[in-house]
Amino acid sequence: MTRYIHQLRPWPGFSWDRQKLTELLASVHLEQGRLLGRMEHLGYPLQQEAEVTTLTEDVVKTSEIEGENLNPVTVRSSVARHLGVELDGYRTVDRTVEGVVEMTLDATRRYAAPLTEERLLGWHTSLFPPGQRTLRIAVGRWRDDVSGPMQMVSGPVGRRRVHFEAPAAKRLPREMDRYLAWYNNGNELDWVIKAALAHLWFVTIHPFDDGNGRIARAITDMSLARSEKTPQRFYSMSAQIRRERAAYYRILEQTQRATMDVTDWMQWFLGCLKDAIEAARGGLAGVVAKKRLWESIESMGLNERQKSVLHRFMNAFEGKLTSSKWAKLAKCSQDTATRDLQDLVAKGVLQRNEEGGRSTNYSLIDPSQRAH
Repeated sequence: MTRYIHQLRPWPGFSWDRQKLTELLASVHLEQGRLLGRMEHLGYPLQQEAEVTTLTEDVVKTSEIEGENLNPVTVRSSVARHLGVELDGYRTVDRTVEGVVEMTLDATRRYAAPLTEERLLGWHTSLFPPGQRTLRIAVGRWRDDVSGPMQMVSGPVGRRRVHFEAPAAKRLPREMDRYLAWYNNGNELDWVIKAALAHLWFVTIHPFDDGNGRIARAITDMSLARSEKTPQRFYSMSAQIRRERAAYYRILEQTQRATMDVTDWMQWFLGCLKDAIEAARGGLAGVVAKKRLWESIESMGLNERQKSVLHRFMNAFEGKLTSSKWAKLAKCSQDTATRDLQDLVAKGVLQRNEEGGRSTNYSLIDPSQRAH
């Protein structure tokens, strides 16, 4: 019979080869410091923009890992509203989106607060708001296994493969008490290392019927915020895990079926974290470029429709910009939309991408390529 680490006598006595992690951990800390240093020099408005962009990606990707696709525009609107950031022209409320955003922000904005059972149950309730609960799951409480053991499976019926089986529900009160006591203990363990262990430990206990992955990643974000002593997030671990999703599930399964030596998991986690921080550099460059682009067109005497739609076009816009889409977003006639677009083409803000017939669409012109 397959044995999982939670069935081993030393559980949860994790161990790892510190020497193998020393160089990688130092590199992660260096990248964290460099990124925070760059953000400090950009000023508060750009920091706000970068944080909204990062948290939007984080919420979208943590849900995408679980197969749930959220509207990035709706997520961005929710994130901005919760952070008190003014967005032009778009306001919407989606309870599913709100729940993930509220959990993510509670984990990061209140990173120094203790992680408690009440807090975890609150996060779980946020993920499954009334009216959005399509699955028969226990919400806001630990799973009870009334339908059988909690298993991670794949494959068609009759040929299913069990990747992992979580501890029995009767063990959960003791397991979670021990987990929370360890997490809140003010020991000397590096918080980046603790983030890796907290993630692995939580998904191994798997205390809920659903939502365990998203909550584990929220705990990861909370731990990383503690390591940096700042609630502001400028990189997304969830986005990087999404990019490496197959490797993520492989290393989890490998670790949960092995011994209490979790060195391989720790190395993978730290490498993924380093990649997430490095990926943020490109995102940061995009934030700066958008800011400069906006500053270059703000003085052109644009009307409110143009400002509103352009702002959305530059932030989490999906698809191509066409006159019909402009009319819908600006809530104006097709003729008015065409005039708005032609005016922006004349001012050198947009260019027409000729693809024939009705498929004419528009794209932004880089300020450095704009005629003076």
